Amino acid sequence: MHTDAVPMKDAAPNGWRGAMRRVMTSPALLALVVVLSFFWQLGAMPLYDLDEGAFTEATREMLASGNYITPHRDGEPRYDKPVLIYWLQAASTQTVGFDEFGLRLPSALAASVWVLALWFFVRERLDAPTATVAGLALALSLQVSLIGKAAVADALLNLFIALTFFEIYRYWQALDFKSGRRFVRRAYLWMGLGFLTKGPVAVFFPVVVSLLFVLSSLRWSKASALALWYWLRAAVYPLGWLIFLLVAGPWYLAIYLDDGAGFFKSFFLQHNLGRFEGAMHDHGGFPGYYLVMLPVILLPFTGWMLSLFKRYRSAWLDPLDRFLWIWFLVVLVFFSFSGTQLPHYLLYGATPLFILMARHREALTNRWLAFVPPLVFFGLLLVLPFVLDVAMVVSSRPYDVILFEEARHAITLEYGIAALGGLLLTALMLRWSSPPLWRRLVLVGLVQTLVVYGEVAPRVLDTLQAPVKEAALIAKQTQLPTVVYRTSMPSFSVYREAITPNRAPQPGELVFLRVDKLEHLTREHPELDLELVYHRGHVALLRARPGA
Repeated sequence: MHTDAVPMKDAAPNGWRGAMRRVMTSPALLALVVVLSFFWQLGAMPLYDLDEGAFTEATREMLASGNYITPHRDGEPRYDKPVLIYWLQAASTQTVGFDEFGLRLPSALAASVWVLALWFFVRERLDAPTATVAGLALALSLQVSLIGKAAVADALLNLFIALTFFEIYRYWQALDFKSGRRFVRRAYLWMGLGFLTKGPVAVFFPVVVSLLFVLSSLRWSKASALALWYWLRAAVYPLGWLIFLLVAGPWYLAIYLDDGAGFFKSFFLQHNLGRFEGAMHDHGGFPGYYLVMLPVILLPFTGWMLSLFKRYRSAWLDPLDRFLWIWFLVVLVFFSFSGTQLPHYLLYGATPLFILMARHREALTNRWLAFVPPLVFFGLLLVLPFVLDVAMVVSSRPYDVILFEEARHAITLEYGIAALGGLLLTALMLRWSSPPLWRRLVLVGLVQTLVVYGEVAPRVLDTLQAPVKEAALIAKQTQLPTVVYRTSMPSFSVYREAITPNRAPQPGELVFLRVDKLEHLTREHPELDLELVYHRGHVALLRARPGA
């Protein structure tokens, strides 16, 4: 077992430095960070479109219709994702209430268990302080905290992917199939639940990474051949595949019986194979996309991650480091050549980075490498009002100008104080010479979380989504038939608590739309006599008056 090498100044047992060391590696601090990152402000912000709105509307319709097999969105089958996240959101809202908190609670719990699973694995393979440091880095990183607070499937999927990989490594370390098969059974359980959450990705990466890890260990000796056989026994383990089928199979069979082959054609061919072959929903990229996005999603720990490359070559001599690097690199390479690219895809391979960062935290010695990324982040937040002023002038699309103007009005003195405070505190951490850099970055992570979820995220969502929620509540109160026109904001249906067809309105109906779509509506349907019911920023609610 490898024990993390800790610099002498990081191991001071007495005095304030020793006290700080104990605090920074305390499970109590990790528990506090988990609450702050995943539960603070969980129900305080409106749902965002498209993702949260689409997931939660499918959950709402599931509860309203009693059809717990085929998810629907605005009356049409939603084949984007399997069913587990909808079931968990339904159970949560039935327990704590149908609101933002109840809809996001499964993600917050999944992210918390993700941190807990990582902590147990690292403590088992290394030691408790390293486990706590890895958990802090995971919970405080920007993208992880975002999906931990979002009513989508990503936190749940990342939990099951991480659990699967942890079992794979435990099995490898057992070096005996009889004693290690309990880990194999658990791996198949987690893959089954992952397959029920988001499909083939939960199986593809564990199989590919585990095979490459075994091949990287081969020396073409008798023992190496036995290692390959050891992997093969787990890969074709009948009881494991039975567990997988018992977990995932019943729902896939049920949706086939309920809905025919539509789900399988749409989900497997379009939403899996199609996403790799081409860009969906304009989410295209380029081969270097994730090299650009990785530093962003790991904020404020970008420099900490980059310091790992000092040990990249020697890491291949250590089985655990090699396993973690292969896990990360396979995910990075695979999605770099995918036609559809989104930042959160890379999180499937981010868990090993947090373990490597914690294990080799003494390798972070360059303070500028450590602190320039968060300084740039807080600096960009600070100058955002000026950027929006320029954007309003140079933008050629009226709709974008409206959004920029709304965002500019949402930025108040409190926002500026928060951004400036984050910048100054990060600069202070840069100048503070005593604690190790990784400790100071954890403190910056706490500041980042307070600024992002105390000021930035509430203002962004208030600008983009509060008008949608307000219009939906007005439409709900009128109890008039309502449609949407050329507008994809499914949270409107969630807040209205009713299916909202996407079509032109008939006399006597309300129509919800983006303001830039109003010209299309009046041009294509000049017979409509439209009366403004609600307008705020980029959305409007109108009534088609009868008798027009």
